[in-house]
Amino acid sequence: MASAARSRSQSGGGPEPHIFLVAGEPSGDLLGALLMRALRAARPDVRFAGVGGEAMAGEGLASLFPMNDIAVMGLAPALRLPLLVRRIAETARAVFAAEPDCLVLIDAPDFTHRVARRVRRARPAIPIIDYVAPTVWAWRPWRARAMRAYVDDVLAVLPFEPEALRRLDGPPCAYVGHPLLDCLAELTPTPEDDVRREASPPLLVVLPGSRRAEVARLMPTFGAVLGLLSRRVAFEAVLPVVPHVEADIRAGLTSWPIRPRLLTQAEKYGAFRGARAALAVSGVVTLELALAGTPMAVAYKVAPVEALLKFLVQVDSFALPNLVLDERVVPEFLQAEATPRALAAALEPLLLGGPEREAQRRGLARVRELIRSAGESPSQAAAARVLAHLRARASP
Repeated sequence: MASAARSRSQSGGGPEPHIFLVAGEPSGDLLGALLMRALRAARPDVRFAGVGGEAMAGEGLASLFPMNDIAVMGLAPALRLPLLVRRIAETARAVFAAEPDCLVLIDAPDFTHRVARRVRRARPAIPIIDYVAPTVWAWRPWRARAMRAYVDDVLAVLPFEPEALRRLDGPPCAYVGHPLLDCLAELTPTPEDDVRREASPPLLVVLPGSRRAEVARLMPTFGAVLGLLSRRVAFEAVLPVVPHVEADIRAGLTSWPIRPRLLTQAEKYGAFRGARAALAVSGVVTLELALAGTPMAVAYKVAPVEALLKFLVQVDSFALPNLVLDERVVPEFLQAEATPRALAAALEPLLLGGPEREAQRRGLARVRELIRSAGESPSQAAAARVLAHLRARASP
């Protein structure tokens, strides 16, 4: 099998380039599926193996084991350590047996990087590509230099990450585009959306999170914000609901003085396009809002034990639009700063209009341009980068 793999590499990937992918969480599963589709479009004879979820299965991947076994976050890995250790070893052994032309790690660095280190020690000739840069620019920056020993290339989804990896002496890194570029048409306001955005009463989108812990921490605060705002500004509030936290959302709404209209996820982007402003949890949703040109105030609260580690964070900002611009254009409030009074004060001028709203809209337009700078298809750009490594390995 090893000699067959070497033959494929020496002949330019041969008739059947073989790529091993490892995704460890739902967002990575979607990225992996889109990458597989783009790779197959460029090389219809490509073969895949590895670990993934339902989306990657839909593209033909037979996962070694259920992706849920390794889809962990926060302190949960410590509780599932024996299973994770077994899955790391099992995945590495599968790579050794497959002798693929390339190994692609997709996010979930706590798992995928442990696999990569084992593969690099035992099979140093296999190119290893990391799709989605770890947040070394924000947390544990020494990881960047350590990655050079076992990662050959990083495919970044945020435009500032290549420079961050260079500054931290990390491996080569290229911005291939954020997955939201595939949703750009849905997020771009139409003339009708612009009319709704300027109509009265203005539309306010409320986004308390898609994880139960986020919802639990922010629902009381967001409800109080709406109560304060309603004394100063007339507005209509809507709240897109993620199904797995719908019960938590509905329970939290029972104490809100203003009840927003609940929307499905299918209705979310329409609301973004027509909203005058948004009150949002920090996360990818802030980039969605930025691409829709929706001014926002951003809040985040973490567990007390995590707050104690704040001194280890390397960035002054946590809202993604601000990180993309390296400038604080979006008001953001963390932990004790995320008070109803502060958030209401930030939202009021965004709903009423004026210099604060116009300044943020100009900033969000710059975010949109920077996100678009990689081109229209992140998946195709990522696939081209992977295939370049296959060609390089095949060259004499």
